[in-house]
Amino acid sequence: MKKQLTKRTIGVGVVGTGFIGPAHVEGLRRNGITVLGLAENSPELARTKAAEMGIPHAYESFEAMLADPDIDIVHLATPNLLHHPQAKAALLAGKHVVCEKPLAMTAAESAELVKLAAETGKVNVVNFNIRMYPMVQQARSLVQSGEIGDLFILQGSYLQDWLLFPTDWNWRLEPGQGGSLRAVGDIGSHWLDLMTFVTGLHVEEVFADFKTFHPIRKKPAKPLETFTGKLLQPSDYIDQPIYTEDYATIMLHYENGVRGVVTVAQVCSGRKNRLFFEINGSQSSLAWDGENPNELWIGHRTSPNQVVIKDPSLLTLEAREAASYPGGHAEGFPDTFKQLYKKVYNYIFAGDFDKKPDFPTFADGHYEMVLCEAIEKSAKEGRWIKIG
Repeated sequence: MKKQLTKRTIGVGVVGTGFIGPAHVEGLRRNGITVLGLAENSPELARTKAAEMGIPHAYESFEAMLADPDIDIVHLATPNLLHHPQAKAALLAGKHVVCEKPLAMTAAESAELVKLAAETGKVNVVNFNIRMYPMVQQARSLVQSGEIGDLFILQGSYLQDWLLFPTDWNWRLEPGQGGSLRAVGDIGSHWLDLMTFVTGLHVEEVFADFKTFHPIRKKPAKPLETFTGKLLQPSDYIDQPIYTEDYATIMLHYENGVRGVVTVAQVCSGRKNRLFFEINGSQSSLAWDGENPNELWIGHRTSPNQVVIKDPSLLTLEAREAASYPGGHAEGFPDTFKQLYKKVYNYIFAGDFDKKPDFPTFADGHYEMVLCEAIEKSAKEGRWIKIG
C-alpha cells in the first residue's frame, strides 16, 4: 500500500551540516515538518550534529539513510563534488531530492540527473532559494505583466568579501571539491537563475573575463567550517596555488535582443552578501538589493521614482504568497528557505507530479550548468560562446 505523505508522515533526511544544512533544517521546521535524521561524513559528526539540532536519528552513513524505508525525501547540503553521485543514488533508491546548487560538477552529470528524475518520477529540486524573497517575486510580476515595458538591459552584481584575504580558506577554493568555477558557480549561478526567473528570458551567448587576485593562498593545516573566521598562527598555514576565479564580469546576450552584464566577486571589502540587479525597460526600471531585501526600487522617466516596501497588502498575489508577515515586519534569508520548502512540500503532499512545479527543478540546475560551462569556456578562449 502506497504511503500517504503528510506533514506527520513524511520522512525527511538531511545530508551535510556545515553552513547551509542547518538552514534547510530550520526552513523545514518552520513549515511544521520534522527532520527524521541526518548523515555526515562520519558517524561521530552525525551524532554530534544531531544532538546539537535536536534531530532524533543520526545515520552511520548516507547509504544507511537511503536504506531506511521511512525516509521519503533527502536534502543534500554537501560539497559540490557529492551532489551528482548522492542525488543519483537517492533517486535510484526511490527518494525525492532537494539538492544544493550547483546540481553537479559538469553539464553531462546534471543532464543525467534530469533524465533520471524524469524516469523515476520523483520530485526534484535545486535550492535556488533567492527566488523566494517577496520583492523578487514582486519584480517578476511587474516584468512579466508588461509594466516595465519591453526589456532593454539586465545588469547587476553579486559581491562578497569573505575571501578577501589570502588567509581566507574554504573547501570551495579547491576544484576537486567545488568544481573548476568558484565565484561564478557558487554565487553567480544565483544571479543568472534570478534573471531568467524574473524575466522568463534565456541567454543566447556569453563573453566572460576572469581574474584570480590571490594566485597563492594560505591554506590552514586543519579543517575550518565556512564563515568561522578563526584566527590561526602563521605556522598553521601552507601555501596553496589557486586555480579558480576571485572575480568575473560577464556580458550576456539574452533572447529578443535584450542585453545583460553582471560582475561576480568574493573579494569586495564591505560587501557581505550583496546580490543586486537592475532591469531597464522601455517604460520603467526596477532594482533590488539583497542586503536590503524588503525594498524594491522602481524608476520612471516622467514621474517620481518609487521605493516599494514589502507589505503583503500592496503586493501582487504571487509576491504575497511568499510573505508571511505584515508590512513593517522584515523578512530575510532564512525566510526564503521556509517559503521554498512550503512550495515543494505542498506539491509533494498534493501528489500530482504531472503538474508543472512552481519551484526550481533539476532542469533549472542543468540550465545553469550549461550556462556556466559556456562562461568558463569564454573566459579561457577570450571570445563569445553560444549557449548550446
